[in-house]
Amino acid sequence: MPTPMGLLLDVDGPVASPVSRSVRFEIIDALIRLAAAGWPVIFNTGRSDDFIREEVMKPMLAAGIPEGVRFHAICEKGATWFSFDSDGPTPVQVDQTLALPQEFGNEVRTLVEQKFADHMFFDETKRAMVSIEQRLDVENEDYLDRQGPFDAAVLEIMQHFDMGVCRLAHHLPDSDDSVDYRVDPTIISTDIESVRVGKDLGAERALTLIDGAVPHVWRTVGDSRTDYAMADYLHEHGYSVAHVDVRPADGIPEKPYPVLTEGDLIHDDAGAAFLLRCAEAAVSAV
Repeated sequence: MPTPMGLLLDVDGPVASPVSRSVRFEIIDALIRLAAAGWPVIFNTGRSDDFIREEVMKPMLAAGIPEGVRFHAICEKGATWFSFDSDGPTPVQVDQTLALPQEFGNEVRTLVEQKFADHMFFDETKRAMVSIEQRLDVENEDYLDRQGPFDAAVLEIMQHFDMGVCRLAHHLPDSDDSVDYRVDPTIISTDIESVRVGKDLGAERALTLIDGAVPHVWRTVGDSRTDYAMADYLHEHGYSVAHVDVRPADGIPEKPYPVLTEGDLIHDDAGAAFLLRCAEAAVSAV
């Protein structure tokens, strides 16, 4: 395992538990050790900057971020980003060209409150996209039963606003025959977003944030098929990359780079195993 390598990490799944939404201490500790050993550690997530500050940055600060070590967070799939170190976070940057109309967000909030609040909540922390998420007191199977009807209702609202949209293979162009937005369902949420955002945009932004030399070798880590876009982008731009899939049961696509798994482990169990092994290698190499 060459060191240092760059790490580009999805958060839900490999870092934060999709059940509790929190990050276990051994992952926090491994990430700090990796960054202290010179590995660029960058989070590339659909989550908001608020979530990263509360669930990732604050536990890291409590554990102790060494002086001179900096982490970067690409949030809302590339629409917002910030960095943090032992002094706390930098101001959040927002690409306003990727933000959804506020009036549309208000309509989705009302939809959730009136018809779906028993299974999901409206994420008030998003700055560019519009998102809802499974309530913690709801079983995932019950939430997924309601996700389809919610997504269908959102598509109707978007047609009312003349917002061309796609959801998986379903396309509903606007009056100009354009599709500028995407409804992206996950196992615990639905994101409504610009089609320009994605894990590839996050990877592009990540490379601009690294202090000093950009590593040639990378590991990307994720739990969904869309997370492969991180590795796709790095591979297409000449970097040596392997992708770590922590939910391979969804199917591993054919790729021109290695795809790694952690045996039968999934989600943050797999993420912890991978990151702990990297941390041990990084520390021994210093």
